[in-house]
Amino acid sequence: MAAEAPSVDQGKELFESTKLGTNGKSCSTCHQGGRKLEWAATYDDEKLANIVNSCIQKTLKGQPLPPDSDSMKSLLSYIHTFAGPGR
Repeated sequence: MAAEAPSVDQGKELFESTKLGTNGKSCSTCHQGGRKLEWAATYDDEKLANIVNSCIQKTLKGQPLPPDSDSMKSLLSYIHTFAGPGR
């Protein structure tokens, strides 16, 4: 079976999952419904991936995702759906 390609749906699943960390929290613990992520569209994917990995390590107590991984690409695609109006 082929691996799933990066997608917004996969990103949403990761965003809401506690499997990125070790403390039972998820991205949506702090950013439910994309709260406080309207700024996401102002950063390129490299910078945003660094911010995501910082949150995974510091807040979720997890291991960083490789920036070029399908998981990171999916997570970034989902985060970009929260961009503010006109972006």
